[in-house]
Amino acid sequence: MFQSRKPYNSCIMENLAVIITVDGDLRPCTPANGSDFKLEEAQKIVGGYIESVYLDDDTIMIVNENGKFEQPLNTVATLVAIKKGAISQGDYISGDVIVCDTTMLR
Repeated sequence: MFQSRKPYNSCIMENLAVIITVDGDLRPCTPANGSDFKLEEAQKIVGGYIESVYLDDDTIMIVNENGKFEQPLNTVATLVAIKKGAISQGDYISGDVIVCDTTMLR
């Protein structure tokens, strides 16, 4: 279920982003322009309108704004968000998400 070559924190420190899929896969990625995700690019990855969930002052999780109504539960993303205190126990994240530095979304 959970496959990862690097923990998501390692990728963030290298100025990469990580896509956490609903299957529990962690996929390091870089924006198409090499520095930051444009709106359309982020929307394509999460499958719709985006919403930022702040994991800490420097890190966000980009989620589908309507994911809870349209997409399956993302267990790994939910656990990360709960552990970081970004969402409360009982709340959840759905769909594929992007975890990245706050400066990587424009």
